[in-house]
Amino acid sequence: MFEFINNDDRGQVGIGTLIVFIAMVLVAAIAAGVLINTAGFLQSQAEATGQESTDLVSERIEVTSEVGIVGNATTGNLSEIRVGVTGAPGADQIDLSETTIQAVGPNGQENLVFFNASGGNVSDLGDGDFAVQQDGSFVDGDNAVLNEDSQYTIVLNPESSPFGTGSGANAFGESDTSSLEIVSPSSATTAVELNSPDLYKEDGEAVRL
Repeated sequence: MFEFINNDDRGQVGIGTLIVFIAMVLVAAIAAGVLINTAGFLQSQAEATGQESTDLVSERIEVTSEVGIVGNATTGNLSEIRVGVTGAPGADQIDLSETTIQAVGPNGQENLVFFNASGGNVSDLGDGDFAVQQDGSFVDGDNAVLNEDSQYTIVLNPESSPFGTGSGANAFGESDTSSLEIVSPSSATTAVELNSPDLYKEDGEAVRL
């Protein structure tokens, strides 16, 4: 009527249970490690994405003015295009020498990059160039660093592509339009529209674009 389990059978059952228990603990530990690593990766990715999103908002260049200097009122062309810029509120330092400008004008499209206009002449700026001034003087790349407390002027040559095809009537001038996208080193973009007046009055005057 009664079945008896001898000591050998009990030992085998106990060892089997222990092996299963140890296997379950190992599987749980591995799963926990995977979950912890995944959570850490997701957290790091979220922090990086959040920082990039913050930079796209805060590390942005703000435009304060858009002015053209009339070179010749008779031919109706400009000698300079000046775009005043400052850093957005809360912005850290923004290196204008690492900034790019995607420009579309009457003469096509160009990606403009910083040019060290050491000679001090806007005419030195060729196709695809822009320079930076502060207080009326050109600055080199080491000093073209923008923040929310400083102001600089981005200078463009109306005779160079994509604004014009040469001096005189071939330069950017009366009734011409152009669009700029100023892209900071953190890839924050500021859009600018340049709309020249239909008529200039005199040489050297400043006109709002």
